[in-house]
Amino acid sequence: MTMDFGHREEHLDDEMLLIQANIDDMNPEFASHVTDRLFEQGANDVYWIPIVMKKGRPGLMLNVLAHKERLDRIEQVIFSETTTLGLRYMHAVCHRLGRRFVTVDTPWGGVRVKTGYHQGRLVQYAPEFRDCEAIALKHGVPLKQVYDEVKKRFGHSPEGSA
Repeated sequence: MTMDFGHREEHLDDEMLLIQANIDDMNPEFASHVTDRLFEQGANDVYWIPIVMKKGRPGLMLNVLAHKERLDRIEQVIFSETTTLGLRYMHAVCHRLGRRFVTVDTPWGGVRVKTGYHQGRLVQYAPEFRDCEAIALKHGVPLKQVYDEVKKRFGHSPEGSA
């Protein structure tokens, strides 16, 4: 197992904006394209929530978390790629765990595991999905088997048992 010590420290007061739009007249297939474009422009998080709008119409609520200095680029994507006519803004204070990547060796190759630390103590970990997926496809192994093997090996490692 190898560790990447280029991790970010825990942030207790990372200030951002939560940008929202309710959309009921856009092809929902466009949502993944919009999400990709928003991440390309520096969004920290993007998620969609199914909602019921006036007159019982189904819609989607777009939620984007971003730093204020990226607002112009985020707005440009939303107004050009969706059908919304307006946005809501809310101040958000985020608490993010310190993060570190650890590489776990498996019979099929190395897989990165993202770890999260609170006050210096390991509290979260998850195998990187894309690494597990690539190994599963390359070696003809079920994805679940790769994922489970990574979690098992991480849990038995000095890092995982810390």
